[in-house]
This record gives sequence, structure tokens and C-alpha cells, in this order.
Amino acid sequence: MSTTLLRKYALSFACLATLSSTIEAALTISATRVVHPGDQHSSSIVVANPSNITYATQAWVNTAADDTSTAVPFAVSPTLFRLDPKREQLVKINALPNNLPTDRESLFYFNVQEIPQIDSGQDNVLKIALRTRIKLFYRPSQVKGVPEQHLDSLQWSLASNNGKTFLQVLNPTPYHFTFGRLEVGAPGKIEKIDTALMAMPMQTQSFELKTTQASKGLQVQFTTINDYGGTTRLVEKPLSVTAI
Repeated sequence: MSTTLLRKYALSFACLATLSSTIEAALTISATRVVHPGDQHSSSIVVANPSNITYATQAWVNTAADDTSTAVPFAVSPTLFRLDPKREQLVKINALPNNLPTDRESLFYFNVQEIPQIDSGQDNVLKIALRTRIKLFYRPSQVKGVPEQHLDSLQWSLASNNGKTFLQVLNPTPYHFTFGRLEVGAPGKIEKIDTALMAMPMQTQSFELKTTQASKGLQVQFTTINDYGGTTRLVEKPLSVTAI
């Protein structure tokens, strides 16, 4: 890509508005998550442009904090490229030397930013740069198997504190679990919980409940998202009641 073109896209990017969740991105990527095995140097993902517009595209990896200052042990190649209509680009995610934990997964995010061209003949036209962001799991070689083999290892309970009720999950496994469905309650009275939440490896998470009160006979029902973006089997577990 020429220096002139890079400058043009850089200027365009500086003038663009940020994301709107109600607008659909023009570019697509070939997966909903990336699992990077610790014994492999690189992973790859395909970015496609099914539209009729040419885009400059940026790709990078960052942390859950979504900042640009925290160093991450991954280098993306290419980081900036032109994507013509109906074309695809293979993007490699290369692992760098790191001191990440070897007994559990680490979570990062892979980002793709589309940058539409600015037409010098158009005045007062707002161009919107959209970004797609997906989870990138670094799975050390010491961690064997796949998360769905350990669904029954999650330990669920209800806890009350200052008049509020919380659903708690202890995850003793080395995996992150992203919930596709998460509900608590009894037959005829079910409360759905935000499925964007995750159970982090070797940690306990608490999710505040809005309508459910701690009592005997309650159950939790959940599914998770597997390595390929599919849904795992439905699991039902009884809930114990604890105090915090």
C-alpha cells in the first residue's frame, strides 16, 4: 500500500465517527472467537468484504480493557490492508514470547476496524467506521481437552447480601465459559440472566438477580458457547443457598 494511500486512509479514519451498535458492519470475519493453542506460533482468520465498496482495514489484538496502551503478546499480520469489493484477506495472529499463565486460559480480543474511503467530491457526508471485536483465548499446551467436557464442574449457589440475591458460580477449571443461555428459578418462574457474562477460570463470579429470592428448590439452567461458536448441551443444576 502506497504512502499516499496510507495517509489518505489515516486522515479518513481521524474524521470518522465511532461505532453504532444499530448499524451493521460491512466487513465479516470467519469466526465468532479465536482459540490460540499455546504450542502453535500463529492462528489465522479470514476477513471478507461482501459489499460493493472498497475499505481500508485495521486489525489488532488488545485486552478486555479495550485500551491501546497495554502490551499484548500477539502481533497481527497484516495490520493495515486494502480490501476490495467481494475479496478476502487472511489475517495471521502471531504469538510472541510471553509469561502468560500455563495452568489456565488467558483472554484477549481480536479487532477489525473498517475504514471507508473519503470521496473528495462529496461534501457534508458522514462516514462511520465500524469495528468488529471477538474473543481471543490463549490456551496453553498444558491445558488439555475442551471446555464443554467440564460443564458439570461449574459449582452454582445462591447468596443473599443486604437484601439482594446473587447467583454465584465457582469455576475450578482452566477454561473461560461464555454463556449462551443462563436462567435461574423454578418451574413457572424463571429469571433470565445476561448471557454476555462469563465464568472466568479458577474464579468465582456473582450475578445480581432482579426477581429471584434465595429459597430451596431453585435450579440453574445454562448452555455455553463452544470453540466453534456453537451451543453446548443444556445443563441443569440445583442451587444451594449460602450467606455472604
